[in-house]
Amino acid sequence: MDLEAHRVELTGYCYRMLGGPFEAEDAVQETFVRAWRTFDPGRGSLKGWLYSIATNVCLDMLRSVQRRATAMDLTSPSAAGTPLGAPLPDATWVQPMPDARVLPADEVAVGRETVRLAFVAALQHLPPRQRAVLILRDVLCWQASEVAELLSTTVASVNSALQRARATLADRRPAPLQPFDKALLERYTTAFERHDVETLVALLHEDATMTMPPFAWWLRGRADIAVALSYEDSGCETARLVPTWANGTPAFGQYRPDEDGAYRPFALVLVEFSGSLMVGSTTYLGDHLFELFALPMILSDPSRTSR
Repeated sequence: MDLEAHRVELTGYCYRMLGGPFEAEDAVQETFVRAWRTFDPGRGSLKGWLYSIATNVCLDMLRSVQRRATAMDLTSPSAAGTPLGAPLPDATWVQPMPDARVLPADEVAVGRETVRLAFVAALQHLPPRQRAVLILRDVLCWQASEVAELLSTTVASVNSALQRARATLADRRPAPLQPFDKALLERYTTAFERHDVETLVALLHEDATMTMPPFAWWLRGRADIAVALSYEDSGCETARLVPTWANGTPAFGQYRPDEDGAYRPFALVLVEFSGSLMVGSTTYLGDHLFELFALPMILSDPSRTSR
């Protein structure tokens, strides 16, 4: 059995179901173990069997965990200058995932919207079985009969679950992002590393959001974000960025110098651009995601990314 050929698509499925990258990879590994023990070619295709196991693994995992969320799901926007509050556990948050681990190479362009943080967070509002139905039908484009067989139910039940899931997501599904020019990303990178607040603010959509897990504190609007970016002791003036991709959007490992001058991980930053403006940024504070993204733990060349 060539299980590895299915790893990326299965990880993408489990990630959308669970909202956490490490949990998704654990679910896929458990799926592979069970498949090795139980697969019988007489039962049908290997792919269908893997998805059946993965669905059951995810449903089992979801019985004992709280719904993962973004800051916008938890609180109203804060005002610039208000305290961050107490940090919340990692399990509170929809965590990011590298594109390469969830989007097959031939589906990157069409699949990015379906792994965006906001979309994965929206999925978490669905009951687990409805979540599975919607992902299989609307994201992976399975036939209703195939989903019914996988879930051991009827086509009518699948269609009913899909209708309810779509209704729940109607007001939660994020608006599609418009294509943006790579030069815009380079402009952002240069401005961030130079702590050029004027340029950063000029790049913001008037309703842009800024979040900072593990804190529920978040900002909405160019004016409040401009105040936050202007703090003199923010530390951004010494930061360096290493580019990557997460959840279908540009991302960066952000590094800052320690007391010895070595540049070490500070945060993983995801940015969303739509057209000519940035509509959101999410900064995951800490270094716990850097290994997942194959980012170095010490930056050997701390020169600016852009000149």
